[in-house]
Amino acid sequence: MSYTAKTTYYFDEPGPGNTKDSASFAVERAEELGIKTIIVASTKGGSAEIFADAVKGTGVSLIVVTHVVGFSTPGVWEFPKSLADKLESEGVRVIKGTHVFSGLERAITRGGAKLGGASRTEAIAEALRKTVAVGLKVAVECTLIAADQGEIPVEDEIISVGGTISGSDTVCVIRPSHTSGYFDLQVREIVAMPRNR
Repeated sequence: MSYTAKTTYYFDEPGPGNTKDSASFAVERAEELGIKTIIVASTKGGSAEIFADAVKGTGVSLIVVTHVVGFSTPGVWEFPKSLADKLESEGVRVIKGTHVFSGLERAITRGGAKLGGASRTEAIAEALRKTVAVGLKVAVECTLIAADQGEIPVEDEIISVGGTISGSDTVCVIRPSHTSGYFDLQVREIVAMPRNR
């Protein structure tokens, strides 16, 4: 039997105070494994800016996945367009896509229809949130969004980063899949996560 020793980092608490360290750990593991892409979730741009600084000069590309337009307010994109333009001019991809673990399902169970109950999709999301970390659910969802938009190949490992409410606190190595092949996705390593959730 063979194994490779890797460092895993545990934050005492979740939250935005872990974002700079998460960026550092993500770049560190990408360089160790020869991974060429980091994906980070960012709602209003704070995490995006920190990660953009962290990848400069490393040869690692950055994809920022934002909330969809209308996530909080109909017709409104929460991510500042001026920041998206600036990041894209620096070679960072900024994408938005329908949330895989909510989207239409949420309209049925909680939205205008209010039919009640929970969907199987929401059960998967809740399992990821509660048994491991909210950031794991976010990282997996952002990976699916990026794969479905053709931003990443599904054959290559990537680093994906999510957080708890705001900031970044969960860093994972993931072998991606498209949403339609969800169970082919593999979370291969958890590089960092909050212990207390």
